[in-house]
Amino acid sequence: MPATKALPQVAVKPLSKPVVGNNNYHAFDPRTEVLPQGWNGYNSLALPCAIKVTHDHKVLVRDGCRLYCDIYRPVDSDDKPVPAIICWGPFGKKYSGLTFLPHIPWKIGVPDGTLSGLERFEGPDPAVLVPRGYAIVNVDARGVGNSDGDVVIMGTQEGEDGYDVIESIAKEPWCTGNVGMSGNSHLAIVQWHIASQQPPSLKAIAPWEACADLYREQFVRGGAFDSGLFDFISTHIIRGNGGVEDFFEMYRRSQTQNVYWADKRVDFSRIKVPAFITCSYTNFVHTMGSIRGFMQIEHDNKWFKINPYQEWYDLWAEKESMDELTAFFDKFLKGQDNGFEKDTPKVRTTVLRFGDNDPIYNIEEKEYPLARTEYRKFYLHQAKDGGQLQENPINGSVNVASYDSTSSKDFSGFTFTFDKTTRLVGLPKAVLYMSCEDADDMVVYVTLRKLDKNGKPLLALNIPWSRCPVKDLDDIPSKDMSNLNLAVGFMGVLRASHREVDESKSMHPQYPFHPHERVQPIPAGEIVKLEIGIWAMGVQFEAGESIRVQISGGYPLLKEQDFDDKKFGVEGVTQNTGTHKVHMGGEYDSHVVLPFV
Repeated sequence: MPATKALPQVAVKPLSKPVVGNNNYHAFDPRTEVLPQGWNGYNSLALPCAIKVTHDHKVLVRDGCRLYCDIYRPVDSDDKPVPAIICWGPFGKKYSGLTFLPHIPWKIGVPDGTLSGLERFEGPDPAVLVPRGYAIVNVDARGVGNSDGDVVIMGTQEGEDGYDVIESIAKEPWCTGNVGMSGNSHLAIVQWHIASQQPPSLKAIAPWEACADLYREQFVRGGAFDSGLFDFISTHIIRGNGGVEDFFEMYRRSQTQNVYWADKRVDFSRIKVPAFITCSYTNFVHTMGSIRGFMQIEHDNKWFKINPYQEWYDLWAEKESMDELTAFFDKFLKGQDNGFEKDTPKVRTTVLRFGDNDPIYNIEEKEYPLARTEYRKFYLHQAKDGGQLQENPINGSVNVASYDSTSSKDFSGFTFTFDKTTRLVGLPKAVLYMSCEDADDMVVYVTLRKLDKNGKPLLALNIPWSRCPVKDLDDIPSKDMSNLNLAVGFMGVLRASHREVDESKSMHPQYPFHPHERVQPIPAGEIVKLEIGIWAMGVQFEAGESIRVQISGGYPLLKEQDFDDKKFGVEGVTQNTGTHKVHMGGEYDSHVVLPFV
């Protein structure tokens, strides 16, 4: 069958309609009002200055759809125009941090009274940026709230819509004509796609935590389908009068790459504007897209920071983060000679210490990955007292380790103990020789975990200890155990039938590029080589502490309620069966490569 270059018809599933009071949705009511200094409509943070608000401002995009936005700006901006910062997303322009935070453990450490309630979810607070001379434009993307159409997620459509909105806002009399973008997660990812369209008035972007390939980094990571997170979001948060892209149906139609999935991958060569990029080690969606963005944007007006804390805490509770964001926009939207380029390191990294230790962060570097990295190969050894990692390969016969691939707790583990303080920072990789006699495919997870001096697996806290309501991680009740507030380790995953690698497209030798263009089932019992990129790590080990490589068929991170539906039993969605075997020794030099700095 000949390949098609046209985008296929996009499947949609219905959305719940917006209802006044649900998710802080307000009735459609285009108007402008002034909120006075001291206004505190959400009983949280009082406004430090008066703010002029235009509700449900209409922008007509190129295909005739009407998109609506709320605009927050200084009251004197009609006479003294200001730059605009676009915050674009599908969650509802009045769905706020205050609306969301009570539903997650510990409100992710954000103190009461921090937010005004005018901030959209995952976006900056107008109460912070409007007094600093900016307009915040919260856009309901296509299909969201009262905006026309069906909700689309990333790709060319959102990019073109963003282009049209930016150019319309830039012409408003209160705007200087300079526009930036800001926000986390979806509000960050969409910045890649909009900036790729090169709207002339877009002068700077700040994608904080942004994946860059929806297939490889979110829905089909390693070839293994999982839409649980987005299913939760589309069910509980996104509201509209039409539908939303149905990623499961689009995967059912094509589990391998096609023009639809390719349209969800960012071409960073097209991004020409300055970029302030952040990520964290502990987000299980955004890390590698942020790193690839920094590596592949071709100009030098780019800054990269690996944060020690969860993204919403960083956005809303870390004053220094918002001060830096303001300085970035002051430079590139206002043209201020404020020293941002000279004073801000190009790269800052973080080293997690796990357990009851706060991380070490703001470590200044010149590049990422770090040029001084020593990539050391550790071979898997199976001994009577358990699996070991050794720098010498196995001599002689082949050893085999195995685990129950259907278990969420069983794994094959291999450990190395450090004899001095050691840092691992960068991109790890696993190369494994594996087989399964019970099925023609395998989903294999590789997790790097830190162990204390007694061999106990440790967790890392994703917020400062000063914001944690318990004194010991062992005291956290199970209902509060979440990937949002706790990090298990660093994970890679690969579906064995998607094992093919295209080295010419790999962004780094430590991070193999899987084209996902064909499915290659494995004859039962046949041993295959799996090259698995593990997402970036940054850990400090003290003498006597250990790293353990865990190989499993069960999802190794914390289980999130409502995130567990992987739609097993449906065509193209692999469910592990039986025993997985890891082969070591001789021609099967199963190993991991770790980044020592």
